[in-house]
Amino acid sequence: MSSSFSRKAAAFVTAIACVAVTASSAVAQAKSGGAFTMGYTDIGPTVGLGGLNGASASFGGRFEHAIKALPDLGNGMLGIQVAADYYSWSSNFSGYGFSYKYIPIGVTANYHFKLDEPKIDPFIGAGLGYNVVSCDGTGAFGNIDCGYSSGIYGIIRAGARYFFSPSMALYGDVGAGGATLNVGLMFKLH
Repeated sequence: MSSSFSRKAAAFVTAIACVAVTASSAVAQAKSGGAFTMGYTDIGPTVGLGGLNGASASFGGRFEHAIKALPDLGNGMLGIQVAADYYSWSSNFSGYGFSYKYIPIGVTANYHFKLDEPKIDPFIGAGLGYNVVSCDGTGAFGNIDCGYSSGIYGIIRAGARYFFSPSMALYGDVGAGGATLNVGLMFKLH
């Protein structure tokens, strides 16, 4: 792991800790119950692991809004989620060097299951994304084509929130998209 990446990761973890401490004091004053219900909206940072070519982690965020109750589908809730991430990696072999940067941006329709326990919010989702790819390749004779380009990709995911309080939840999702596993903190917008 490079020193630059270690500094960025440490700064990101520190930022999340500061946001969590600030949010927890505001959350102590919240009165409504923690649950993904009609009109619920949240936003938060995520860290992704796995499925990222040679990258060790991605950094990004999620924003989701509950748009429709689905009483005919198990009393679930339909939410629309926007996700954006950033990751990069480099490779060197036989005198050739490549540097890749990815910014996947996706929109999914998520079905949130209705449970008796409002602190747990499991969901499944599907959607489309656009992967912005930047690649630099160098070799003995100058710049070379990396073979990667930007494009549309499909997203299938499953995930859950666990509400620590009415306004803050631990978030996790797995599936195909920017990363295999994403974890983060979500903050309810008022």
